Amino acid sequence: MANKKTTELNFEQQLDNLESIVDQLESGELTLEQSIEEYQAGVKSLKSLHQAMSSAEQKVTELSADLRGEIDELQEGDDD
Repeated sequence: MANKKTTELNFEQQLDNLESIVDQLESGELTLEQSIEEYQAGVKSLKSLHQAMSSAEQKVTELSADLRGEIDELQEGDDD
């Protein structure tokens, strides 16, 4: 599964891909070369997942700030 491009997968698929890579590495059935290849694919997946999480966190922060601003505006309007 490591041969799929992580940019073409959604977050959940990338996470499944990473879990599959870990399972393969833990199985002990891969050659050294295969293990290195899978490890590299895992690192790539992990970086992509981290970027996706950072992006999602930023969006949530922005949405929360927007909502807080709207609530503050509504409360100020009630004070009039």
